[in-house]
Amino acid sequence: MKLHKESKGTLIVASILFASVAFLSINYFKDWALIILLPLLIIYGLVFWFFRVPKRDIQNHKENVIAPVDGKVVMIKEVFEPEFLKAQAIQISIFMSPLNVHICRYPVSGEVIYKKYHPGKYLVAWHEKSSTLNERTTVAVESLTQHKVVFRQIAGYVARRIVFKCNEGDTAQAGHEFGFIKFGSRMDIFLPIDTEIVCKIGDKTKGGIDVIAKMIE
Repeated sequence: MKLHKESKGTLIVASILFASVAFLSINYFKDWALIILLPLLIIYGLVFWFFRVPKRDIQNHKENVIAPVDGKVVMIKEVFEPEFLKAQAIQISIFMSPLNVHICRYPVSGEVIYKKYHPGKYLVAWHEKSSTLNERTTVAVESLTQHKVVFRQIAGYVARRIVFKCNEGDTAQAGHEFGFIKFGSRMDIFLPIDTEIVCKIGDKTKGGIDVIAKMIE
């Protein structure tokens, strides 16, 4: 299993903690060692599982809007996007649980025209106000269909590290990685009002693969 490069620090700390507890348990709590270590071993395994990098067959897309993350669609609604678009847009929100792959991918192909990091609170990621109050990033891409698409990484209650490695002027390729969020979090995508939405609330998405909307040229 391939692990994401963002796993390095977390896995070092987790390994040291697990080894320390294992040493103490085996040497000082022999009768309870198995009871102590079994749940810790499960948690330790889940840390590896969280940072997995699955193989994905990423296709080229022009009109399609691709799910940027693995997760569950929790919101589809018309909203006013005040930061960049400053206009009405369709917001699609996808919640990622700690068991999901947390690689963040471009939803559309085009050119990165805006990026900004916002410090903030750590409300639970499915809270509607987390989109504007939590620690977050905002990226905008001018798509190949000449539309401006905004997407936002949002830290959740557990998440404490957002990574986004893109710059204005970069080429965005739908389905390809631009960032990572550690542990439970959310991704919001803001699309033009006339976009054809093909996903629905409750859908489980596979980042880089599933089509969630289609741009109208």
